[in-house]
Amino acid sequence: MTAVARVDTAAFARNVERLVARAAPSEVMLAVKADAYGHGMLDLAPVALAAGASSLAVLEISAALALRSAGIPNRLFAWLHGADSDFASAIEADIDLGVSSGRELQAITAAAAQLGRPARVHLKIDTGLRRNGALPEDWPALVTAAASAAAASRVVIEGIWSHLADASVEDDLAAIGVFETALAQAAALGVVPPLRHLAASSAGWREPRARYDVVRFGIAAYGVSPFDDLTAADMGLEAVMTLRTTVAPDAAPDGQCWIAAGYADGVPLAAHGASVLIDGRRCAVDRVEVDRTLVAIADPVDEGSPVIVFGDPTTGAPTAAEWAGWASTIGDEIITGAGARARREVV
Repeated sequence: MTAVARVDTAAFARNVERLVARAAPSEVMLAVKADAYGHGMLDLAPVALAAGASSLAVLEISAALALRSAGIPNRLFAWLHGADSDFASAIEADIDLGVSSGRELQAITAAAAQLGRPARVHLKIDTGLRRNGALPEDWPALVTAAASAAAASRVVIEGIWSHLADASVEDDLAAIGVFETALAQAAALGVVPPLRHLAASSAGWREPRARYDVVRFGIAAYGVSPFDDLTAADMGLEAVMTLRTTVAPDAAPDGQCWIAAGYADGVPLAAHGASVLIDGRRCAVDRVEVDRTLVAIADPVDEGSPVIVFGDPTTGAPTAAEWAGWASTIGDEIITGAGARARREVV
């Protein structure tokens, strides 16, 4: 058996419902970027919408186009653009586009002019994260240019938005202040769009002042906490992905066994103190190779015995958050990495 990443759509739906209730009356834009963090974007997008999310967010236009081609009628938001981004196709498919600079705005309006229909845009102010967005000193110029493009029917300004760094409560409050200033400046220039969005999973859960009209929930929907001091279970959220495999037939030294999953299947290579669940018992990880992992065992185990690398903590299995701690990374990387080669099984 090769590694299997089992995706529980019912658990995902319950998580989304929980987050929708938490954010109310703000709407929820559910992030399905990076192929829904390795869970399968096309499988989970309709589940998110049925569970109460009003719109979906991705990074690339190509992902948004795939969702539209799959029949998703809701608002789709894409914000990470390169020199070769296909703005014309995005405009034709009614995809909302994040705009971080005058250069991006010019490229988008050129495509709109060529098509003879306006683009739907959300203007981004950098509130301190430095993950694209117009710097505060460049913000008035971007808003002015967007207003002119709107007057010429080249764009429809749907929103103003940003990302929070989520470094601390104080940093987030300072960023909210920058965002409020940007909103006031835009209003003074005649731009008051219907949507304002700033918070993702962390601030969306803890900071009502950051919720505005829309909260872009991401990692929390997949059952991974964005906090160091609060587990997913504390938040009432469930693990959506379980990475499973079996005990391999490979010969191993006494007191050890091989399992049929390695770092190519999403088992982190550098994870100190890690363990997996074999036949209901936690067993320490000794060494991770490309397609297998050596594990310490107290008693002999049979070839083919079930192994859970991470998943539902009620089974006794490690969580993705535990693996993130062992590997000195974040839960996002753990679950996204598992979706790369492991066979995905949607249940």
